[in-house]
Order: sequence, then C-alpha cells, then structure tokens
Amino acid sequence: MGIHGGDSVKNKAVFLDRDGVLNQAVVRNGKPYPPANAPELVLTPNAKEALQELKAQGFLLLVVTNQPDVAKGITTRAAVEEINRKLASELPVDDVFVCYHKDGDGCDCRKPKPGMILDGARKHNVDLAESFMVGDRWRDVEAGQNAGCRTVFIDGGYEERQPARPADARVLSLKEAAKWILLASRKGVAQ
Repeated sequence: MGIHGGDSVKNKAVFLDRDGVLNQAVVRNGKPYPPANAPELVLTPNAKEALQELKAQGFLLLVVTNQPDVAKGITTRAAVEEINRKLASELPVDDVFVCYHKDGDGCDCRKPKPGMILDGARKHNVDLAESFMVGDRWRDVEAGQNAGCRTVFIDGGYEERQPARPADARVLSLKEAAKWILLASRKGVAQ
C-alpha cells in the first residue's frame, strides 16, 4: 500500500457471490443451490477471463458466500472448504469469506447483512465507495447496498423475490458484469 498526500491509499475491490456467479448453480424447481462437492463444481462461462480483466485493472477479487447448508446439516464445512479451494485454484480470487449460518441464527455475516463485505474491506484496506458487489440473488444486491458498494445483479431467471431496490446494473453474465464494472470505474475516475 502506498502513501499519497498523507492518506493511506485504499484498494478497490469486486466482491463476488460464489454459486451462480463464479460457478454454475444447480437449479431445482426454479431455485439455485450450490454444488454438493468439488467434483460437481462447474465454472460459469468466461469466469476466468472476466476476473482476469478486473484484476488487470487493479481490482481485488473477494468472494462472499452464504453456505447455510452447513448449519442445516445438509453438507459439511470441509466439503464447502474443498469447493472453495478448487475455485481459488482455477480463478484469480484474492480471498474467500463464508457465512455458515442459516437465517434464524442472528449473525452479522449472512447476506443481506454486509458483515462479510465489511470484514473483507477491513482485512484488505478497501474503499467500499469505489468497489462493487456482484451477485445473482436479492441477498447479494442488498448486502452490497448495505455496505455502500455499487451493485451488479446477474439475472439468473430464478423464481424468487427480486432486490427491494434495483441494483446499479442488471446483466445476464459475469462477463457482462465485468464489462459494466470496468466502464463504471473509468467514469468514476474524473471526480
């Protein structure tokens, strides 16, 4: 980190949901689910190229993912960690933050609460106003809004509620999300 004019220079980041954004969600009855294990992990089309473009423009890439199936006893923490390791070995992500709680647990990390984003911002010295949250569910968009990030909603066509307040951008793929972020961040340079 450099020092500029006496103030510490902050990083800009793209916070990314995992399932349905970086890897394909398993959709059953119109609702997305995570892969059950690492061998089931399939990256979304152009995920690596999209992330490399963001990385080339100086963005930190931080994954923030709800994994309530651990609290529900459907999967294990070890299985989720194995999926995250495989994902991190295939994509240029800088860190992964996981909430293992379910809705009723009252934690600060489960999206739409901004806890994981705030933790990532503290750990990596991130300027949230210069950062983005990319997700495919209302919880992701609202978590980004609650943290003070600009938000990008990847519309997977799921049969579930939409974000209460629209995202800054609505796209159909991670590649489109990256393209929008790069354009939006260039416009934001001249303040």
